[in-house]
Order: sequence, then structure tokens, then C-alpha cells
Amino acid sequence: MSNPDQRLKELGLVPAGPFPIPAGMEIPLSFIKVYGNRVMVAGHGPQNEDGSLAQPLGKVGQDLTMEQGVEAARLTALAMLGTIQRELGSLNRIESWVRVFGMVNAAPDFTQHTPVINGFSNLIVEVFGEAGRCVRCAVGMSSLPLNIPIEIEAELILR
Repeated sequence: MSNPDQRLKELGLVPAGPFPIPAGMEIPLSFIKVYGNRVMVAGHGPQNEDGSLAQPLGKVGQDLTMEQGVEAARLTALAMLGTIQRELGSLNRIESWVRVFGMVNAAPDFTQHTPVINGFSNLIVEVFGEAGRCVRCAVGMSSLPLNIPIEIEAELILR
């Protein structure tokens, strides 16, 4: 059985701190909802270790290269892992990732959504092994909140 908390440390990865809600912005939601053994994780974007929004912002294929989009997706995974760890106390409580919905703030002619969201999925599989493999959707959007390049939500199952 894998130990995702330990695996993060072995990989030298640090989950992001809490997202500081910008002044004047109201977010009437929970970032995580636990219902029985199901965990719904609200949309997350790329964050730095201190919780601040990671740069650059904008559209992949216009303001960001595909490689920068992949890195933003990796940072989104670390942001989500930080939220899950704070809320559940340990990533070890997760039995399986079930579903991931990945959104790319994309230039109109950008079509490489799947490889961009792979930045998220690959990190999750690195940390959770087979339990990190799940069904997934990767789509392009005309815009995302705060001009973030990536937003991802997920559904998990607890042990």
C-alpha cells in the first residue's frame, strides 16, 4: 500500500498553502465536501507554496506556451493536494481518485488540452500510484476566474 504523504516528501514536492481570497471577492462555497466516503473537490488553480496565485496568468496558446500550461497544471495539483491534506489531515485517507475535470483557459485555436492537463494527472499518479489513475476530461474554456490558465476539480473515494 502506498503512502502519499511520504511519497510527496520523497519527490521533494510541497503542497500549496491556503488560497488567500482577494479583497472584495466573495466565494460562498467549500473547497471540499465530504459525503460519506466520497470527497468532492472544488475547482483549483495554480498556486505557489505560500498559496498565492502562480504566474503567468492568461490563455494557454496565447499568453502561455504549452509547457507553461503543463507546469500550471502541476502547480494546480499541488494546490489541490494542499487543500485535501489540510481538510482530511492526511492524503493517506484517499483510497482512489475517481474523476478529474480539467479546464484550460485557451486561445481560440489552441487544441492541446489533453497534454496540458496531463501535467496534473502525471503528478497525481506519481504521488498515488494506480490509485491516482481516474477518468478525466480536459476541455478548453474562453476564460477562467482571475485569468488563471488552469482550473481543475476532482472526485475522490476515502478509505
